[in-house]
Amino acid sequence: MYRTIQQSLLARIQAILLAKYDVTLTNLVVEQPPSIALGELALPVAFELAKRLRKAPRAIATELAVELSTQLPEGVASVEVAGAGYLNIRLDRAAAVRRIAADQHANIGGPGFRLVEHTSINPNKAAHIGHLRNAILGDTFQRLLRPDTFKTGYEVGVQNYIDNTGVQVADVVVGLVYLEGKTLTSTRELLTELLETNQRIDFYCWDLYARVSQWYTADPEHIEARKQLRLDTLHALEMGHNDTADIADLISTAVLRRHLQTMQRLNIEYDFLPRESEILSLHFWDAARELMLEKGVLYLETAGKNKGCYVMRRAGTQEERADTSEEIAVEDSSLPDEDAKVIVRSNGTVTYVGKDIAYHLWKFGLLPGKDFGYAKFHEYPDHCCWISTSGPSDPKHPTFGKADTIYNVIDSRQNDPQNNVIAALRGMGYTEAADRYTHFSYEMVALTPRCAVELGYTISEEDQKKPFIEVSGRKGLGVKADDLLDRLIAAAKSEVDTRHPEIQPTERLTIATQIAVGALRYFMLRFTRNTIIAFDFKDALSFEGETGPYVQYAIVRAANIFRKANTTEAASLAAIATLDLSTLLDTEEGSSLWETWLLASKLTLLIEQCIATAEPAYLAKYAFQLAQQFNNFYHRHHVLNETDPTRKALLLATAAVAQREMTRALAYQGIEAPPVM
Repeated sequence: MYRTIQQSLLARIQAILLAKYDVTLTNLVVEQPPSIALGELALPVAFELAKRLRKAPRAIATELAVELSTQLPEGVASVEVAGAGYLNIRLDRAAAVRRIAADQHANIGGPGFRLVEHTSINPNKAAHIGHLRNAILGDTFQRLLRPDTFKTGYEVGVQNYIDNTGVQVADVVVGLVYLEGKTLTSTRELLTELLETNQRIDFYCWDLYARVSQWYTADPEHIEARKQLRLDTLHALEMGHNDTADIADLISTAVLRRHLQTMQRLNIEYDFLPRESEILSLHFWDAARELMLEKGVLYLETAGKNKGCYVMRRAGTQEERADTSEEIAVEDSSLPDEDAKVIVRSNGTVTYVGKDIAYHLWKFGLLPGKDFGYAKFHEYPDHCCWISTSGPSDPKHPTFGKADTIYNVIDSRQNDPQNNVIAALRGMGYTEAADRYTHFSYEMVALTPRCAVELGYTISEEDQKKPFIEVSGRKGLGVKADDLLDRLIAAAKSEVDTRHPEIQPTERLTIATQIAVGALRYFMLRFTRNTIIAFDFKDALSFEGETGPYVQYAIVRAANIFRKANTTEAASLAAIATLDLSTLLDTEEGSSLWETWLLASKLTLLIEQCIATAEPAYLAKYAFQLAQQFNNFYHRHHVLNETDPTRKALLLATAAVAQREMTRALAYQGIEAPPVM
């Protein structure tokens, strides 16, 4: 509702500016006054116009207030000039409460296909705590975009890129073949044995990956030979159609299935799994190479350190003349560009960035004559997850490329490769695609020293004084995602068992899982993306402070009110339509209730803000603030003891609207509200 009134108010202001001053402003700022007593919205538009109109801001604000008052937008009670030229807008509280109770709100959505790529774990070992931040960020963002009962939304496809021919998979194959003496046949036998003994291939590879990483440098005399083994294995994977590649395919596919199961525990699902092996075997790069050469983006370096390589200018180093848009081509210079980005090495192998450029041309539907084959891979309760194949496609496969907008959830260490993909798109003339390409970057996840000790790691006195401990899969210092979730569930279940022994054990486990998943997902979302996270069990599971369980507990509190009052949230909200609210909301007590309603009405505003900034942390903060607001209401007003029927109905409806919007805000974060805490 808040966003609806805001939109109508801004449209009215724009119409007045055009008619009265012949002015159009592309961006009108809307603020909230420092106190609810001053109104619900504040417009600093007069300050933006002062220089252009050569008038004092207050004089302009006075003129605008007069014009606005002749035809107030629906829901606006009055307009006042405040301070040096602010327009303070007061809403009709009673009318607004009825609209909020009736769930009237601005819509969010539009045309076009949004492609969200996230998780993208190398299929060489178990998912770890760092991967969870990526997956939770991406999953939450796609929930904000997707159509649902609350909004029209956008058409969305969720992709999880599988680098099954990269160096990490090659390392595991080296470990299997050279440390454990496995052949293709014995690798198949290993997978069968692990399955029959209920052991996990991703956990097995976790230990093997750490061992082989140490093995490469353990013996100084063999470092070069072992490095060559790694390179030979990597080359075999890229070539395909050999035993080494087949071993890699067996292992990576088995690990991938485990990754999907891990993520499903956190309510994370995918639509399509594009694999690097198909990008290679279907010759995506060949088509991209021809296109880049044709567009003049790619060129053969004939001198310097990159001689014999196909290179492109690195993002941010292109020299442009702003007045003519004329670019100075590096290849025409008398000196080689030593900082150029190598796309194809002198030995003919394609770099990560080269394959990524080809992949993103496909994503935008810009790769001539190329598409994946599609096969069903994993069935979720309500949809299928597809995987790429070089064979024939299932004729019923959906369309996954040809996106209008792309969001890539990739950590900040990949800023340079991502920038080079964008630079390649711009260089080829695909400026609109480049503008609609968002690198959804984020910082790493570490552990607090206390958490590292709880996990059984030996921490030096020096490390114990640090704010966080970095994890490293190569060094074997890390937290498997499933282990982390198991520990959180166990801790939550211990608390639920103590508080609710009357509930059946299976239901207690379900509740504990909801709390644990809520704690983990909220912890990963509450920090802005450019913040390093230091994970801590105690902090994440706390019922106090800015945590998922704190918000869940507020929802449970609200549910208890309706249970004890022998009514429902829906009935309480419906009752608002017949209440006389003319005086109830104008008192000091009424203002405190109104603040809860006002905050509850801002969910669409927050969703739009999250989408516009690619920052889900704003939604987590909103859920926490609404939970705080409700808890203040809960302690201040004794709803069940209220004797005045009208006031009691308003109090019940206030609890109901807070519960409804807290539940929605958590749902967009992939968090469920348990029945008890």
